[in-house]
Amino acid sequence: MPLNRCNKALHHQNGCERSQTGASAEWEFHFFKRNNSMRNSAYIDAVRENDSASVGIVCEGAVSERRRLIAKRTFDIALASPLCLMALPLLIVLGILVRLTSRGPAIYWSIRVGRDNRIFRMPKLRSMHHGAPEVATHLFTSAHRFLTPIGQFLRRTSLDELPQLFSILAGDLSFTGPRPALFNQNDLIEMRTSLGIHKLTPGLTGWAQVNGRDHLTLEEKVLFDAEYLRRQSFLFDLLILGRTLRKVLLHEGISH
Repeated sequence: MPLNRCNKALHHQNGCERSQTGASAEWEFHFFKRNNSMRNSAYIDAVRENDSASVGIVCEGAVSERRRLIAKRTFDIALASPLCLMALPLLIVLGILVRLTSRGPAIYWSIRVGRDNRIFRMPKLRSMHHGAPEVATHLFTSAHRFLTPIGQFLRRTSLDELPQLFSILAGDLSFTGPRPALFNQNDLIEMRTSLGIHKLTPGLTGWAQVNGRDHLTLEEKVLFDAEYLRRQSFLFDLLILGRTLRKVLLHEGISH
């Protein structure tokens, strides 16, 4: 294996460098998949060999992770509750506009994959005509012909995602985390599961969304998701939320 490619993967693992091409992203994905399997095997071996020190480290990590999840959930509820109340009048107005400009319901329920690969229904303001194919954004070759008269505006401003504030209250989403995959995105689901990313609660926004969003390949998105899995913390979540606000205001990273 060429030395420069090996170094690139190691630098990515330390958060020092990111892949710029789809081919290298795919190579790095397999690197992390193998690395993740090696770490899991080490933990299993420690338990089998009755290595109390290693088992103790795992237990301390589990307690710390539980506390972090409680704090994250508390933050989600505390922030989503007032935002839902403030967004409700705007949602009503936008919902009326959706109904007046196209046939069909105002809210579109997308079937998504949540934490531990559990299926749930995620609400969005409908931006496409009733009967549009349910596929990932990057697979649309002529999305504009499916958009409603105000669909492009909703997507460009990310207002179509506004109903997902209620999904945060319900616990299906968090403010930050990997964006939930569609139920039929088997390749994305498989890659995330192999790296343990499926254990995370999906997010309204995520590290991949502020680093390219629709312009990233699947492998690149998964690498950013894996980086979030390693670096997750309250401060990191605040950084993602801040960058998300900037991206939304500047309409960056949206293909259609």
